[in-house]
Amino acid sequence: MATNRASGPLARVLGYLESRKNLAGSACGLAGLALTLAGVAGTYWPVVIAGLYGAGALVASPERASVPVFPGTAEQLGVVREDLARLREYAAEVELPPAAEGRLGGLLDLYGALLEPGWGTEALATEPDAVHALSRAIRLDVPECVDTYNRTRWWNRLTPGGESPERHLERQLSVLSEEAERLTAGLQDREARRQQTHTAYLEERGRS
Repeated sequence: MATNRASGPLARVLGYLESRKNLAGSACGLAGLALTLAGVAGTYWPVVIAGLYGAGALVASPERASVPVFPGTAEQLGVVREDLARLREYAAEVELPPAAEGRLGGLLDLYGALLEPGWGTEALATEPDAVHALSRAIRLDVPECVDTYNRTRWWNRLTPGGESPERHLERQLSVLSEEAERLTAGLQDREARRQQTHTAYLEERGRS
């Protein structure tokens, strides 16, 4: 912990030594030193050097903070693709009812098709909201569905009764499947509109 505290001030000092303000102030200070050696500054040479250093540091342009670099959409989709692979491994290890297992398999296959490098990812790359929805489903929604099902099923065995955990799981997966289908349909519709727009452009150009 002490090392971490010491590194902060040291880093700031080193940063200032490399800053534009220090370089400009040092250049002006050297000019003051030259005046001193030439006998111009007289007995006030320390004040002259310090004053010139301060003036140089004041007029120097401020340091420009580096613009943060964020991962591009292609990199984000690559990470989501890796998350989907881990989700598949997790789903393969858990025991689910046949109906829910089939629905989950179809859902994951649809996610995989959307994330497959090619036209799907090209369309997704222009739709940040779609990327967010897909990422949220893979990282949060589906794992939560499976985990809560397994937990509830365990408690249900101790105290039978109430609504079936299987039924809840199937409803949840149905909602996620409908969401994924709407997302896919939206991307398809956008591509269809793009084709229609190009057709209209070519027809208009042909008439002119």
